[in-house]
Amino acid sequence: MQDVEAVVLVGGKGTRLRPLTLSAPKPMLPTAGVPFLAHLLSRIREAGIRRAVLGTSYLAETFERHFGDGSELGLELTYVVEDEPLGTGGGIRNVAEHLTTEHVMIFNGDVLAGTDLRAVAETHRETSADVTLHLVRVQNPRAFGCVPTDRDGRVTAFLEKTEDPPTDQINAGCYVFRRSVLDTIPAGRPVSVERETFPGLLEAGARVQGHVDVAYWRDMGTPADLVHGSADLVRGVAPSAALPGPSGEYLQLDGAEVAHDAFVFGGSTVGAGAKVGSGAKVEGSMLFDGAVVADGAVVENSVVGAGAVIEEGASLRDTVVGDRAVIGAHCELRHGMRIWPDVQLPPHGVRFSPDV
Repeated sequence: MQDVEAVVLVGGKGTRLRPLTLSAPKPMLPTAGVPFLAHLLSRIREAGIRRAVLGTSYLAETFERHFGDGSELGLELTYVVEDEPLGTGGGIRNVAEHLTTEHVMIFNGDVLAGTDLRAVAETHRETSADVTLHLVRVQNPRAFGCVPTDRDGRVTAFLEKTEDPPTDQINAGCYVFRRSVLDTIPAGRPVSVERETFPGLLEAGARVQGHVDVAYWRDMGTPADLVHGSADLVRGVAPSAALPGPSGEYLQLDGAEVAHDAFVFGGSTVGAGAKVGSGAKVEGSMLFDGAVVADGAVVENSVVGAGAVIEEGASLRDTVVGDRAVIGAHCELRHGMRIWPDVQLPPHGVRFSPDV
């Protein structure tokens, strides 16, 4: 993979994940104990790629502050800031001048996947493709745009969401471009690869190849996907070399305290300095650093932000609690509720409407 560099697009604001992304970009959210991006970068390094360019925008400084020059990851990292939203294609074009290899592997920075990256690159080389797309088969392709291919694996169309999709193959957010093709993307304006770049290449007769597999894949764009993806990493269902501990029912970071009679399982993460009290239940959830789940509280498939407190007997299911918020004793929160940072709910309060 010496002739391949990586581009990781991490400029989005992550609005679907608010309030978690009010203080951190989506790729920097703690996921199975480390920023989500660390898992992707570990896979890039394992594939034999040595240099990656990060296309940043929202809270751009947080990436370099955490990862530095990349040497601790065994990578050389370069950061390029996108001053205004340019879309996927525009974001790729914006970093092109920083690339030096013949082929470039491009990643959406909010996708958790387990595909063999070397195999994707090999498909690209063997077929002499101009662009190769990683395509994944999903059970419900109606929720995505579909990408049909012919018997030789060449992409034949890019289709919008439809109730009657002709294929179960979808764009998995990983591409390999010939370096020369990047220069054909218009510079300085928003460009969609799905609506403009890829259809334009097909129309021009370029070879757009599909690499199809059924490897693990999840778009981490919603709280539910973030929670489930993190749990899959902790349990070893999703692959990563960046997991800061052995896989298992839960991951406990440095300084965390879990009472001997607490129930913590389902791929939960207990962040650094977090506390889980006596008789508490934490299932398939993410407790950020310094979070507190008091005695007898229940947290299921939820995110508890840094320094947030879930008081005695409170119950959360499918809920996001922002940093430093306090959920009063015996409150019950359900149905995708999102509690903003620093909000304090009184004891015995019961809420069922979102966005408190």
